Amino acid sequence: MAWDPAQYGLFEAARARPGHDLIAALPPCKPATVVDLGCGAGKLTMALANRWSAAEVAGIDSSSAMLGRAALLDARVAWELGDIRHWTPKAPVDVLFSNAALQWVEGHGTLFPRLLRGVAPGGVMAVQMPRNFASPSHTLLRQLAEDGPWAAALAGKLREAPVHDPAQYYDWLAPIAAHVDVWETEYLHVLDGPDPVLEWTKATAMLPVLETLQGAELADFTERYRAALAAAYPRRADGRTLFPFRRLFMVATRAS
Repeated sequence: MAWDPAQYGLFEAARARPGHDLIAALPPCKPATVVDLGCGAGKLTMALANRWSAAEVAGIDSSSAMLGRAALLDARVAWELGDIRHWTPKAPVDVLFSNAALQWVEGHGTLFPRLLRGVAPGGVMAVQMPRNFASPSHTLLRQLAEDGPWAAALAGKLREAPVHDPAQYYDWLAPIAAHVDVWETEYLHVLDGPDPVLEWTKATAMLPVLETLQGAELADFTERYRAALAAAYPRRADGRTLFPFRRLFMVATRAS
């Protein structure tokens, strides 16, 4: 998909907080190699590089626009254009990190064990993904996509539940892990602006719509979605909007 770094960066602090929480949950270790899958514009990759300054750190992403931003940060990191759906390490890595990226990849039942097998014995895989697909931000988007002149064009473009229940990831990872820690957190984002939830989703969940529809049809869709979001997430008395957002975390240590 055509990621827009500027749009994605509108709520940078709120988007980055789960990633920093995931980094804080990593166990003490001294990795020689660290890989950030789906690194985006690279801010969290740099947090990993600063935590382990002696490690070889790579940030991998499929968006050249995002990597263009990342490349401006620090030459210590190897910024690589690549498709995380098919990524495999040349050699086992010590820390494999992925923040808000793997929800875009199908087949988690095979993907997650394969990724953990790419981690060195005693190494760690840490993943965070959104799991708020039953929230109005996403249900309204899917309902609107199914109800209108664009239904045929958008058929199959918006997935209903790309992230599974927490226990399912435990069952997939436990057979090859020494330890698996899985948890969920619901953040209550406090957003500014006239239509902040719409602006948030334009950078992520709404991307398949933005890439499929054009012109007046896209404008009609966007206005209907904006109105539905405004009703579901009304502004508070102080003019801000509360946006509850659930996220799934896991930290798995590879068995020796």
